[in-house]
This record gives sequence, C-alpha cells and structure tokens, in this order.
Amino acid sequence: MIAGLLLAAGGSRRFGAQKLVQPLRGKALVRHAADALALSTDALFVVVGHESELVRRALDGMRCEIVANAHWSEGLSASVRAGVAALPHDTDAVIIALGDQPAIGADVIDAVVATWRHERSAIVAARYQGVRGHPVLFDRSLFPELAELRGDVGAKPVIEREPSRVRYVDVDQPPPLDVDVASDLARLAE
Repeated sequence: MIAGLLLAAGGSRRFGAQKLVQPLRGKALVRHAADALALSTDALFVVVGHESELVRRALDGMRCEIVANAHWSEGLSASVRAGVAALPHDTDAVIIALGDQPAIGADVIDAVVATWRHERSAIVAARYQGVRGHPVLFDRSLFPELAELRGDVGAKPVIEREPSRVRYVDVDQPPPLDVDVASDLARLAE
C-alpha cells in the first residue's frame, strides 16, 4: 500500500488567517492538494494542528484519515512524525505533500509513485527545473528515520543524509508555489 501524507498543521503566521481554508477556484486551498494526493495513493492521511476544526471541515466528504498533531508548533518534523506514526503496518511507502501547495498535479504524483514502483529507490522526489520539491516518496525502510526528525525542516535531513538513495522525477516547469501570504493566493487564482 502507498499512503499519501498531507501536512496541513501549520500556523499560517505570515498569511494572518488559516490559509488552508481560503477559497481557490471554488474550494478550500487544502482541498486542491488533498484531491491530487488522494487520486494517486491507496489511502490519504492528513495531519492537522492549528485551527484543526476549520481544516477538518474543509475536507468534509473526503475519504481520508485525519491525524491530530498536538505538537504542530514544533514545526514540519512534528507533522511528519505524527503522520508516519499513524500509517498502517502494511504501508509500503508514503508520499508526502504540503497542504499549502495546491498546484502539484496528480501527474507529478503519479510519476513519483511509478518511479518508486519501477526502481524501488528508498526516496523518490520531484525536481522542478533542477530544484528539489514536493511530493517526496519514502520507502517503509526509512520510516524509523522519519520518526526521529526534529525541528522545522521536514524530512530534508533524511533526504540529504545519503544522496545515493534518492531518485528524482524531473519536471520541466517551475516549482509549485507555496501559499505563504495573501498575494500568493491571488497569483494562483489568476
């Protein structure tokens, strides 16, 4: 089983409000990322934290498991740890994406999954015009390393620990925009 893990627990400090529930093309920002990840995985897990009830409501009707991260203020690694701990024992790999990156397409997610299925690399990451980005897939052999993460750096230390275990899916487009401030959301809406 390949699980999707959507990190949607952050505090939205720079945005000034819960950005993940802001409307974008007729639905909540987080719903775009969740829909794309759900299309390409066997099960979807969404880690929530800050204003979790708002994010939960934005995901109403989706087949997903909500994972509460009481330690969301510790940063991305706390969400990765909470998400990995919630995965079923039969999970072969997890593909991680961010709730504030609504423009990642299912085609990129599918290519990352296909690369893992074909090569069985420990890590498969999207690379946009030479820049590593999301989504990133981790084989179950790395779950113990993900469970030890600390700080607000996500899984970057696991990816960088041994570059030889990383395979890339090259995407000929700029990296997907992170929505950090209101003007980012306005640019995506254009």
